[in-house]
Amino acid sequence: MKKGRKITGGKYKKFAGKKKHSLPGIERKVKLRDTKQKTIRGRGGNERTVLLSEKFANVLDPKSKKSKKVEIKNVLETPANRFLARQNIINKSAIIETELGKAKVTNRPSQEGSIQAILITEKK
Repeated sequence: MKKGRKITGGKYKKFAGKKKHSLPGIERKVKLRDTKQKTIRGRGGNERTVLLSEKFANVLDPKSKKSKKVEIKNVLETPANRFLARQNIINKSAIIETELGKAKVTNRPSQEGSIQAILITEKK
C-alpha cells in the first residue's frame, strides 16, 4: 500500500496542528559573569524574571541556619554535564566555589532569577 494511507485506501489525517503552548522554550544557560536578568511573559500575561548571568549566590550555612550573599569564584563540577563546568555554566546541583567554601546549587537559576546554594561540609 502507499505510505500514509489505510488498507481501505483512505488517508491518515493529522488530528491537530502545533500549538504555541506545546512548543519547547528557549534553553537558557546561566554564566558566571556580571548580573544580567531578563523578564519574559508567561501564560496568562504573568511576568517571570530569568537569569542569564550572575556572580553572586545566596549561600545557606546548615550549622548556623544563616544565609549570606557571597561572590562565586568558580564552577568546580556539574553532575549533569562535565563540559558545563568548564564553561562556568551554573545549573541545579552544580558545585561552586565561594568565599565561604564549596557550595551546592539547590535551585534552577535559569528559571528563577537568583542562585540559592547550601554549604558542603567536608567529611574527614
